[in-house]
Amino acid sequence: MIDLRPVGYVIGLLVAVLGLAMILPMLVDVAEGRGHWPVFAESALITVLTGGMIALSCQNGLREGLTIQQTFLLTTGVWLTLPIFGALPFFFGETDARFVDAFFEAMSGLTTTGSTVLSGLDTLPKGLLLWRGILQWLGGIGIIVVAMVFLPELRVGGMQIFRTEAFDTFGKILPRATEIASRISVIYVALTLICALCYIAAGMGAFDATVHAMTTIATGGFANYDASFGAFGPAVSYVATVFMILAALPFVRFVQLSAGTAQPLLRDRQIHVFLITAFSIVGVIAAWNLWQQNAADEGAVRAALFNTVSLMTGTGYANADYGQWGSFAVAVLFFTGLIGGCAGSTACSIKVFRYQLLFASIKAQLQKTRSPHGIFTPRYAGRPVGEDVLNSVMSFFMFFVVTLGVLAVALAMTGLDFVTALSGAATALANIGPGFGDQIGPAGNFAGLNDTAKWLLAAAMLIGRLELMAVYVMFTVQFWRA
Repeated sequence: MIDLRPVGYVIGLLVAVLGLAMILPMLVDVAEGRGHWPVFAESALITVLTGGMIALSCQNGLREGLTIQQTFLLTTGVWLTLPIFGALPFFFGETDARFVDAFFEAMSGLTTTGSTVLSGLDTLPKGLLLWRGILQWLGGIGIIVVAMVFLPELRVGGMQIFRTEAFDTFGKILPRATEIASRISVIYVALTLICALCYIAAGMGAFDATVHAMTTIATGGFANYDASFGAFGPAVSYVATVFMILAALPFVRFVQLSAGTAQPLLRDRQIHVFLITAFSIVGVIAAWNLWQQNAADEGAVRAALFNTVSLMTGTGYANADYGQWGSFAVAVLFFTGLIGGCAGSTACSIKVFRYQLLFASIKAQLQKTRSPHGIFTPRYAGRPVGEDVLNSVMSFFMFFVVTLGVLAVALAMTGLDFVTALSGAATALANIGPGFGDQIGPAGNFAGLNDTAKWLLAAAMLIGRLELMAVYVMFTVQFWRA
């Protein structure tokens, strides 16, 4: 029988912390003077009391280490529980959201997906806008810790290849998570502050700069305006592009850089491949836009740069309706979103390192086909890759494709058209944000979808953010027998 008390204790503490975080938007609402602050006061009270009671009831089971089963349960349980309480301000507030919409918004925030069911953002109370930013900011730092501490230990999707970089955590997950989180948090906060200052220098107001810095570094994509980054000038788009790229790089490299070691950052092949891929796609889309317009236009190049980087990093901002750029651009951008950023970053989707391992495996197989008696070992960053890592990566790709197909069919069965169903499935599972088509494209949102579709997409956000296998393993009989 699995002891759930250590899991409940940590989840309870995190729920209470989430409730305390609601004080900040409450104070913003008090300053704004629109009378919206009681929403956050009530939500905070409910959240803190519930989290506190859960933690107190489970504290007698606290242990320094967690078993593998407890770690899986904790990882999924946190991302399932926090959106329930994070949804309260949307449910009680001026959004008129039903619970399915409030939960969808909170899940999208904490998984840094960026899909939204809210419209009229320009007129919402500032506290709610800040809360959306806080959800994504907390989700961003949370997923870095999960990627560096939990997923390598659980051997999810090939992440065990980064165990040496994420420190040795076996049997010491809770104390090491605290240590790693503290070191990463300094970098995370510093990048957020620098991003906010750069936004202000580019012409944003202080409040908008703060919220957008949070959602940029989290590669989340929630914006304060229905027009997203179309509401700002060119300089703001360039600033956002730089910080979206930085947020998609491995944060462990920033920790090493802050310690005075720049070589790991400069020599990381994953970073090289990510940057080369991103700017190659930018070049293709920019050339396409210029050819379509038959004129040299800085705006077309800027739009290609901003939206391509936004989709590849899974941020989901938009400063133009790229759905109108033609079928070629739409197809390229659709697959761009399925690439993702680097492991150990706030970026989402499949991740660059998995493609590197896939191609390394294919190369080794081709060499073996040509020379059957030769020994060819796939290598990553100059090191041989073990069979367990390759099997994990291949399993991830298989489950991703199967899940994408099943989800798209399920969405189509709810009445969605082909483009909406397929792009909705992809954007939720890869945690990208906007989809394609008139309804959920960059010029629309997810409010018009039926309730079943919203629940399916919310579940897909959770599954995709936790790298699929961390969730699927709990549906096996062996997991509960172990």
